[in-house]
Formats: sequence, structure tokens, C-alpha cells
Amino acid sequence: MGRGRLSDLTSAHETALNNHLFEDRFMKWYHYIACFCAGLLLANTVPHFVHGISGDSFPSPFAHPPGKGLSSPTVNVLWALANLLIGYLLLRVGKLSLTNRWSLLVFFAGVVYISVTLSIAFVDKMH
Repeated sequence: MGRGRLSDLTSAHETALNNHLFEDRFMKWYHYIACFCAGLLLANTVPHFVHGISGDSFPSPFAHPPGKGLSSPTVNVLWALANLLIGYLLLRVGKLSLTNRWSLLVFFAGVVYISVTLSIAFVDKMH
């Protein structure tokens, strides 16, 4: 009788493990969108945080005109922390996993996209 319970527990554990592995390999489309957006926001954290804690003004969405004018260092630090928090939450929603290479690829695609886009947009910032 005890052997049947052990077998049932082992079977239930194997089923749960297989379901978890299946979920890691095949995610819903919106998980990938969340991973991409997490990459965007987390990469965008870096320039705002670095300029802010260095005491430098830097363009932000709150400048006049937005993205062109310069915002204060404090605004940039707060904007960076907001990007960091929302990016982290999107990582959790997106179920980013080292076992799911597609989620990693989509995350890094977001990092690459925002990095290249902002490098082009801010090319005249220092001139």
C-alpha cells in the first residue's frame, strides 16, 4: 500500500517537472514582448543612471523638448531607477530563463535595438 503512494508521488513529481520544462521551452507571445521591453528598459537605465550620478545633465522624456533638451541629474537618476524597476518586473512577467534560449535572444534583441537607436539619436548631444 505504501508503495502505491510512493509511485503516485513520483509520477506527480515527474509530471510537474515535465510541465515546468515544457513551459520553459514554449512561452506565450506576450512573454516574449515582455522580455524585449525588459531589454529596452534595462539598457536605457545605464546612460541615465551614469549621467545622473556623475552630476551631468542628459536628455530624458521629461526635458523640454522631450528627448532633446537636457534634464537635471536628479531627474535622470529617478528616470533610471524607474526603468530599472519596470525592467525587472517585465523580466519576471516575461519569464526570462537561461533554459529558454529564445527568451534570452529576444531580451538581448531589445538591448541591441535601444542601444543602437539611442547611439544614433544622441550623436549630437555633446556638440
